[in-house]
Amino acid sequence: MTTRVAAIDCGTNSIRLLVADLPDPSAGPAAPLVDRSRRMEIVRLGQGVDATGRLAPEAIERTRVALADYAAEIEKLGVERVRMCATSASRDAENAADFRAMVEQTLGVAPEVVSGDEEARLSFTGAVRGLPADAPSPYLVLDIGGGSTEFVVGTRDGGVDAAISMDIGCVRMTERHLHGDPPGLDEIAAAQADIAVAVDRALTAVPGRQAATLVGLAGSVTTVVAIAEGLTGYDPARIHHARVSYDRVAEVTAELLAMTREQRLAIPVMHPGRADVIGAGALVLRVAMERAGMAAVVASEHDILDGIAWSLADANGRYRR
Repeated sequence: MTTRVAAIDCGTNSIRLLVADLPDPSAGPAAPLVDRSRRMEIVRLGQGVDATGRLAPEAIERTRVALADYAAEIEKLGVERVRMCATSASRDAENAADFRAMVEQTLGVAPEVVSGDEEARLSFTGAVRGLPADAPSPYLVLDIGGGSTEFVVGTRDGGVDAAISMDIGCVRMTERHLHGDPPGLDEIAAAQADIAVAVDRALTAVPGRQAATLVGLAGSVTTVVAIAEGLTGYDPARIHHARVSYDRVAEVTAELLAMTREQRLAIPVMHPGRADVIGAGALVLRVAMERAGMAAVVASEHDILDGIAWSLADANGRYRR
């Protein structure tokens, strides 16, 4: 018997919803989730958090509007269990209690402000299930968010060996360094140096350089891959498990950083809410590939959302609305 669940991931830049049917346990470990709805809204919850330490009232309101819409869909689809995880921005904010109160009033479920380690493990679970057989392990899973980037190393059968979260997300790096339109060479150099220090620390903490396959998650990665593949529209089916070389990632990164925001907005696969931060996200990907010695990245459309959904398989109703 299947169980219908809803997973919500509220990050620094976006809030996303997955409604899916979990397979019956008797179907075995290879049985997939069955998607009923996947949605994403750019709400920029982490607007200014790096500088002020607080969530802006207008950012909380943007998130409330999106969450109210998700709550209505959850009700309509007859979801049995709900889990919402809030990540980097709400971990860092002084006024996180305001955010939590809004979520409980809107959704009827308290948000879990997960640790960077838990965020990484959920992302790994979502990404690794369903990887093609020709993607050998161990895996380095790179989840580039708005406020932070997670580095996770593990195997398909053994799970996570090591994980670490670093504060080098696309929003945070843009707000900290990339102020020009397009950013100047000195701004790009400063961002690259900042990212490189964090990446080297992460790769020392987890054995990322020993991984056989790099798996990239989230909007920065999938957008770069869509551009690299020459897609004329955002097509998740073509992006999922696409493999792109380091050289091509470097080319796309340089092109994005040389463009104005208006030029990036004109790219067919570009989400309007990502145009101002995609240069930083691409730079995180490129530097991570370079420092880890990875010749290619495999993109995954399955990520922390899928991991949250899978976590509900053993929840025993703990998150029931």
